[in-house]
Amino acid sequence: MTDPDPTCGVAHGAPSPEATGRVLVAVFASPVAEVLLRWGPELGFATVVLDPDPARGAAATGFGDLDTDPTHTDVVVTDHHRPELGAVLRDALARPMRWVGVMGNPRHEGPHVAALAALGVPAEDVARVHRPIGLDIGSRTPAEIALSTLAGLLADRNGRAGGTAHGSR
Repeated sequence: MTDPDPTCGVAHGAPSPEATGRVLVAVFASPVAEVLLRWGPELGFATVVLDPDPARGAAATGFGDLDTDPTHTDVVVTDHHRPELGAVLRDALARPMRWVGVMGNPRHEGPHVAALAALGVPAEDVARVHRPIGLDIGSRTPAEIALSTLAGLLADRNGRAGGTAHGSR
């Protein structure tokens, strides 16, 4: 007898679904970006790291270098202390990116707000930036932050809120 739930088959070793067509752009080469690049493909994301500093060896130094459909692209800024933060976010927000987020502590206004305001980015565009990102699991390490971020993107991709509440079936 076959199980009508395809996710059960995947849990027992059946091939997982094909790639989703979604692209995950990790902005700024960082330990969190390294984990996102390793785990993202397992979850159906094509992944790329973008860093405006060519010395950091990223695949792209600007959004113009990417050959992706912005409407299928999720942008995760993995360092909110870099001086290029405002310019990188401005450039991301100028495109119809599906999702844009910046890591950071939710108890403080993110430095991206002032950086974008200084560049003349309208408030409605600044409001498109998600911060904090990911699910609230108490992340402390790069791997935990990447896990939280990917879980949040998966919940969003699947139309779910994330968290521990599951609908009864």
